[in-house]
Amino acid sequence: MKKAIVLFLIVVCISLVSSAQQRYAIIDTKYILGKVPEYKEADKKLQQLGEQWQKEIDDKQAVLDKMYKNYEAEQFMLTEELKKKREDELFVKEKEVRELQKKRFGYEGDLFKERQKLVKPIQDKVYNAIQKIAIARFYDFVLDKSEGITVIFADPKLDKSDEVLREMGIKY
Repeated sequence: MKKAIVLFLIVVCISLVSSAQQRYAIIDTKYILGKVPEYKEADKKLQQLGEQWQKEIDDKQAVLDKMYKNYEAEQFMLTEELKKKREDELFVKEKEVRELQKKRFGYEGDLFKERQKLVKPIQDKVYNAIQKIAIARFYDFVLDKSEGITVIFADPKLDKSDEVLREMGIKY
């Protein structure tokens, strides 16, 4: 019986020492952002802009679809020269729609830029608050559970990237 108690105390001590070595916290940035009024306003504005720009694209696509239907209906009556002209017009209009879509919603498009302008400052505030808490409470890691587990903050002392580079023989 004494051996079991001693063994139990050893296991408890080892687990306490292990847990004292690395401290971590888990947060949910979706939950946090959902409670920030500025974020809600920014998100609503982004949704409105997205809908407005999508309508603009849809209107241009409707014009293109009508042009295409008219061409299909009339192509048998057109001369080769007029066919070529209409096909060129369709090609230009289709390219215009694709470019507008890319301009509005593509990588580094208008929506991306607006998101950076409206949401990034709020995200930076959240990140700075997380970093302050992590430093003040001596957390080694802060993990975000909202989009799978993501490391939001890691104590720079724990970063072993330079050791890996040295091991690989790469000078940094």
